[in-house]
Amino acid sequence: MIIRSTTILCLRYKKVVAMAGDGQVTFDDKILKAKAVKIRKLYNDKMLAGFAGAAADALALFERFEMKIEEFSGNLPRAAVELAKDWRTDKYLQKLEALLAVADAKNSLLIAGTGEVLEPDDGILAIGSGGAYALAAARALLSANANLSAEEIARKSLQIASEICVYTNDNITVESIK
Repeated sequence: MIIRSTTILCLRYKKVVAMAGDGQVTFDDKILKAKAVKIRKLYNDKMLAGFAGAAADALALFERFEMKIEEFSGNLPRAAVELAKDWRTDKYLQKLEALLAVADAKNSLLIAGTGEVLEPDDGILAIGSGGAYALAAARALLSANANLSAEEIARKSLQIASEICVYTNDNITVESIK
C-alpha cells in the first residue's frame, strides 16, 4: 500500500502569516476522510504548524516539537533545529514519515526527518503532494492581487491545488497570526 500526502501552504503577506491545509486523508487509492484538520496553532497561538505524511507520525512530531518550543522559550529556529537533530538521530523518530511546516511572526520553516530545516527565500512554503501546485498558485496570486488578504490567497491557492492534485481536496482549513 502507498500512503499519499496532503497539501499544506504557508505564506507571509502584509504582516500576516497564513497557513492552509486540505482535509483529505488517502490510503492507497482510497479516500478515507475528507475533513481532517492538519494545521494548528501552537505556543499560545503565536505559531502555526502543519503536516504532510502519516498522521500518527505527524502527531508524534507535533508533541516533540511543542516540547522543544517550550524548552527553548518560543525560539522557533532553535526548536526546529533541535527537533531535526533528534529526528535524524533517534532510532524511533527516524521511522516517522511526515514533514512539518512551522511558522511564527518572523520565520517560516520546513522540518524534515533527514535533518533539513529550510526557510523559503520568498516567504512561501508548501509541502505535500499538492505542494508544488499550491506554491505556484500562491506566487501567481501574490503578484497579481495586492487587494487580497493572506488568508484569501492561502485558501485560493489550495483551491487551485485541489483542482489538479488527486490527493488534495477542497475542504480547506486556514489559520493565521500577525
